[in-house]
Amino acid sequence: MTDPTAASNLAADLSTASVSDALDSLALPGSLHGIGALRQGQRTAGPIFTVTYEPVDEAGGTVGDFLDDVPAGAVILIDNAGRTDCTVWGGIMSQTAHERGIAGTVIHGTCRDVAVATAAGYPIWSVARFMRTGKDRVRVAASQTPVTIDGVLIHPGDILVADDDGAVVVPAGRWEEVANIARRIDRVEEAIVEAVRGGATLAQARARHGYHSLQTRKDGLS
Repeated sequence: MTDPTAASNLAADLSTASVSDALDSLALPGSLHGIGALRQGQRTAGPIFTVTYEPVDEAGGTVGDFLDDVPAGAVILIDNAGRTDCTVWGGIMSQTAHERGIAGTVIHGTCRDVAVATAAGYPIWSVARFMRTGKDRVRVAASQTPVTIDGVLIHPGDILVADDDGAVVVPAGRWEEVANIARRIDRVEEAIVEAVRGGATLAQARARHGYHSLQTRKDGLS
């Protein structure tokens, strides 16, 4: 797994918007549609620890014991197939994860005990919030295996960045490349704002700094 502290530090100045634009320029998927911040003002970044859920059967199964295996600084990414009829994350897990220094949880599914997570200051992104327990409804099928969410293939150790706009995933091996492009995009957008403040029209400022080609594919593909 990518070093959690290094990944978090690298992403400290990057928004999901800039990272998403950088991914577009490289024709890489990564934006996780439909997953949003549980509350505004949250931000996290780090290497991903993946968890996959499945419907329970007569053999039973557990819903949260994987948490003992997650290292500090990692971001937990749970795939419950987007289900919103039962939760896979609650108050005990929020408090435990916070105590252990886990960087946050992103859920392709539902969470509950919002007040507990808020009080602990633990950051969560999910499809929805709903109080019905996942116990006896779903179980952990696998951890630290690849998952696919909204057409994005995600491997353990890939880098996830999440903020008020949602969550985006970058392949670990492309992180520095994507981060550098994202920072260049940020610099261009800052320059456009400064030009407007200096008297230029928005159209002039955008044309001057090449705004409309920022997301043009840079990989030489058509």
